[in-house]
Amino acid sequence: MELEEYVAFICEGSAEQAIMDLLLENNKLKFSKEQMLEEGIIRCRGAKNFETQYLRKFFGKKITVYRILDSRRENFKLSAAYKDKVNVINIITAPEIEMLIIYKEGKYKEYKKSGKDKPSDYCKENLKYGHVVKNYEFVKNYFKDIDELVKAIYEHKRLAKILKGENTLCDLLK
Repeated sequence: MELEEYVAFICEGSAEQAIMDLLLENNKLKFSKEQMLEEGIIRCRGAKNFETQYLRKFFGKKITVYRILDSRRENFKLSAAYKDKVNVINIITAPEIEMLIIYKEGKYKEYKKSGKDKPSDYCKENLKYGHVVKNYEFVKNYFKDIDELVKAIYEHKRLAKILKGENTLCDLLK
C-alpha cells in the first residue's frame, strides 16, 4: 500500500507498549496499522538507531514519529537529512504510565497523600502489584477492558499537570 505519510510509534518501555498495542488492536487510535511503520509499535529509543533501522527504508515518504515517554527532557535528535521529512511529536505520560492503573483503581487521592514520587512505587507497594506493574503481559491483561483504559486516559488528561503545548495519550484517541 502506497501512502504519502507514515506514522511511527516509539514506546519507552513494556507498559507503554502494552497500552499502545491495546489501543491499536481495539481501533481506538486516530491511525490504522496500515499507516504505521512495521504495522505496529516500535521499541527503539535512540534517534540514530531509528534512522538506521527505519528511516532509510522509507526515505521518500513523510513520517510523523510519536514518542510515548514519561520524560520531558529525553532528546531524540535526527540527522539533518531527515529534518524536512520527519516530524517528531512527544506524547508525555508523566509522571509515569502507571498513573493509568492508579486512575483505574480510583486511588488518585490516596496516591497524592502517600507522598510517593513514583506511581510505579505506589502500585508496587500500596496496590501490591510488585514488579509486574511494568510487565507487558500484566499491563495488557490488566486493561483488557478497553473502555476502562480509555476512561483512565481521559482521567489522566483531566487530573495531570500537562504543560502548555504538551501532547498526551488522549490526543491520539479517535
